[in-house]
Amino acid sequence: MDTIDRKILNCLQEDATLSVGDIAERVGLSATPCWRRIRNLEDAGVIQNRVALLNPEKLNLGVTVFVGVKTSQHNYDWLERFAKAVEKIDEIVEFYRMSGETDYLLRIVVPDIAGYDAVYKRLIQAVDLTDVSSSFAMERIKFTTALPLGYAS
Repeated sequence: MDTIDRKILNCLQEDATLSVGDIAERVGLSATPCWRRIRNLEDAGVIQNRVALLNPEKLNLGVTVFVGVKTSQHNYDWLERFAKAVEKIDEIVEFYRMSGETDYLLRIVVPDIAGYDAVYKRLIQAVDLTDVSSSFAMERIKFTTALPLGYAS
C-alpha cells in the first residue's frame, strides 16, 4: 500500500459517494488507474463495504448504552449461543470479546430506557449471564468511522 492508496482510502472514508473521476482528481491519477486501485483494495479486503452513515437522532435512536457482560461460562458452545442471540438483536450495533474484568462489551442504540430494558430482557432470556453492567452515554463528543491510515503498509 502506497501513499496514493492511502489517499484513495481517505477520500472514500470521507465520502463513499464520490465518483472514481472525483477521487482520481483528488489523488492525482486518471480514472482508469484509480478504478484499478480501488478494485485491488476491494479484492484485498481493505475496503469491506461502502455504506451510508445514518443520524441516530433522526431515527429516534438517541440513547446509546455501553453494556459490559461478565459470564462464568467460558466455553465455545455458550459463546456461539451468545453470538447468535446478539446477531438477532438489531439494537446491538457493536459486540466485542474483551480482556480484563469484562468478558464482552456491547454498544446498543435505542430510543429510551424502556427500549434498552426490552433489549436487556431479550438478551438474558437467550443466555445465562453472570453480571451485566450498563452505562448510558450522556453526550457523544467524538464519533468517526474513519480509521487512521498512517499504520497501513
